Parts: sequence; C-alpha cells; structure tokens
Amino acid sequence: MEYTRIKYTVDRRIATVTLSRPEHQNALDDAMINELSHALHAANKSSSVRVILLKGEGEVFCSGTDPDLLRRLLKYEFDQNLDDSKALMKLFVQIHTLRTPVIAVVRGPAIASGCGLAAVCDLVIASKETARLGFPEVTLGFVPAVALGFLVRRIGEGRARELAMLGTILSADEAATIGLVNHAVPETQLDETADAFATRLAESTSPSAIGLVKELLSRVHGMSTNDALEYAANLSALSRMTDDCRRGLNAVLKDEGVKW
Repeated sequence: MEYTRIKYTVDRRIATVTLSRPEHQNALDDAMINELSHALHAANKSSSVRVILLKGEGEVFCSGTDPDLLRRLLKYEFDQNLDDSKALMKLFVQIHTLRTPVIAVVRGPAIASGCGLAAVCDLVIASKETARLGFPEVTLGFVPAVALGFLVRRIGEGRARELAMLGTILSADEAATIGLVNHAVPETQLDETADAFATRLAESTSPSAIGLVKELLSRVHGMSTNDALEYAANLSALSRMTDDCRRGLNAVLKDEGVKW
C-alpha cells in the first residue's frame, strides 16, 4: 500500500508509524484510519518488528477528526454514521489487541479521537511543555463514545466520567497523575525516552510473553474473578510451553538461580 497520510519505517526492530498531515494538525480522516490499520497490521505480522512507536509529525500529535469529515457527518444518515464510528472503533480495537506493544509519543495536543488514539496504546509518553490531552466533545454536543470504553479501562470509571463529562483538557503532568499518561517528560527528552522504552521492549523481553500479557489484559476485563483466574491459569500454562520460555528457563537453570 502506498501511504499518503502516514509514514512507516522500521529500524532496530522498532516500527515507527507517524501521522503525517501536519498542515491539518494530523487530523483523522477515512484514508488515514485505513492507512494506520494497514501499517499496524504489517508491523504486527513482521518478524523484524518487536515494538511500535506511534507519533505525530510537527507540533500536534492528533487534533481529532478531520473538519472535512465532520462536514460530511452532518449530512450522513444513521447507517453512514454507524459505519464511520465502526471504522474508528475497529482501529482502536486493533491497537488494543495487537500482540506487538504500541507506545504513543505525544508532542503537542492529542484531542478528542486523537486522545483516544493515544489512550488505547500500551504506553503513553508525553511532552511536559506541549502535550495537551482531553475529550472536549461534550462542549459541541458530541460524545467520545468509541474511546470511552478504553478510557475507563485505563483510568477508571470515576476519572473517565469527569474527563468526558466536563471536556477538560489536561497537561501532560495532570494526565500522568490520573494514569492517562505513563510518563510526562521534558520536550527535549521525549524522543530519547520513548526510544529507550522501545529498545528495552525490543531487546530485553520475550515477544511471546508480551503478546500473552496483552491478550490476558484485553480479555479478563469484565470476567468474573473465577473466570479471570481460570483464564489466567490456562494462559500461564500455555506460556510455559513457548520456545521463549524454555530458552529463558534453561538459561536461568544453567546459572543455578534467578538473578533479577
């Protein structure tokens, strides 16, 4: 696929997917959503990719939905609006369930669906000086419905209610306080910090174990305690039979003990 809305590169087992519409504040439209889905699928299937960095080109991570798309939405019937909502939903679900970990690198605003795009990632690293995150849709009579389910998982229902109902825009430090951002760092250290996390994931962890951790976290939410524990026990047993685990355990046993 030829990309016109994003950029995709791979280096040192790290795939970098960059929203590349800086003149439109990296706003999401149909084509960008489709290209993001294609690139993420390609990275997830590639044996040379162990982690994905998701960035925005320029001074904005993602400003939300593209104004031209919003104008079309005003004329859509219910079924057309449903199809559009499902396209964004499928992208968010894809990111959430990828076996490859995804790190959002937030420089500048991540607003509305742009904030949702960051929130569904495994880790969010944000610039202290420039990052702004939030869901102001209610101020326009709109609802951040697709992102809310993921937001609740990330920060809890109480904080998600406040953020979605007030439409508050948070700084990186404020977002880190409630768990929306994992690490708020100085702008000058943003790429370095994100790269350090990506390198650690790519070089020091087992891809099969990371994939199983993500699978466990994505499925146990909403299960009863007994069902969640039963599922976890089965996943634990499965993980012990992977080549990664056997290699790791054999290496530990040769050294006669675990050394963390």
